[in-house]
Amino acid sequence: MLVGRDAELGAFDVLLARIAAGHAEQSLIVVGLRGVGKTVLLGEFRQHALDQGWRVVEIEIAKWDDNQFRASLAREVRRVLHGMAAAGRWSDALRRAAGVLKSFTLSIDPEGRLTVGLDVDPRAGFADSGDLNSDLTDLLVSLGEAARDRGTGVVLLFDELHFLSSIQMEALIAAIHRTVQHALPITAAAAGLPQIHELVGNAKTYAERLFRFAELGRLGSSDAERVLREPAARLGVGFSDEAIRGGLDFSEGYPYFLQEFGQAAWTAAAGREITGRDADIARTAVEEKLDSGFFKVRLDRTTKLERTYLRAMAELGADPQPAGHVAELLGRSSPQCGPIRKQLIDKGLLYATGHGYAAFTVPKFDDYLKRAIPTLTRPSPPRSD
Repeated sequence: MLVGRDAELGAFDVLLARIAAGHAEQSLIVVGLRGVGKTVLLGEFRQHALDQGWRVVEIEIAKWDDNQFRASLAREVRRVLHGMAAAGRWSDALRRAAGVLKSFTLSIDPEGRLTVGLDVDPRAGFADSGDLNSDLTDLLVSLGEAARDRGTGVVLLFDELHFLSSIQMEALIAAIHRTVQHALPITAAAAGLPQIHELVGNAKTYAERLFRFAELGRLGSSDAERVLREPAARLGVGFSDEAIRGGLDFSEGYPYFLQEFGQAAWTAAAGREITGRDADIARTAVEEKLDSGFFKVRLDRTTKLERTYLRAMAELGADPQPAGHVAELLGRSSPQCGPIRKQLIDKGLLYATGHGYAAFTVPKFDDYLKRAIPTLTRPSPPRSD
């Protein structure tokens, strides 16, 4: 059940409708903290696109080098091309796109393993320059031309968009820009953490004309209550008002926490009504589960110095904190702490909220850090030599 996201789903449907009608329309980027339901929303976008006859390229971005980025795209584009070649009928446009795809992968896969099943030769002069910007543009243009030839469109769905490198981001934006200029039926819908605003803006000066940003936040109290009550009601179980208050207080309106709380409350309940006592049991169970999984896996990716920096931020509170205050708490200067802060932003654990300020990308992470690291210990003084 997807609650409280009608505006975003409506915007996506309008995007597809306008492009299908031959009009230009901005691609969509969903922005929000962890736990607000970005990935779930992308899944709904995928289903809406498929229901309307569109093809979908779906990729969860990671910290890849350019070759890994090419390989990931190639596998998805190959799948889409095969899907468009109904009953094995390859039109000229599809064959051209397949040839461009082979060129796109030649530098990283000379044996042709990424394009197995595409019985075409690489298309000389297209996507074979070695420059990701130029090559990706050739690939997406040829894919858009093939889709137009088959009377369909292609949606590029990218999760964790903030993990793209600056070069990869520049290449993707340039490629989408060219497909818009050619009025091709290809568009993108992506999701990322709040730093994506800056990353996209820094990549290309014209990027703001290509994308519409949808800010995804916490659910309001009425929608959050629906998330808990409606699934249970369909199975003949109700929530007491006390249990609802407990769930809303614990989750703070974040969909992921609501989902986990609802499941734990269901497990704790002995009767046809989930009580305040059940809610207390659920709260403890969910906190333990999050501490051992959702939170811990993120803390485990950090170095000792990074953990100390995060713990200092938690000491100051959940709100955005000035870099100078964090550094002062650690007995260092802001310039000395700058590299650590940047590493944490690059890892997706912090995001810049304004000049000199940063905040956690994970809700309730400050509370977890205080549980996981009860005492803030200053790092050893930096060496003066």
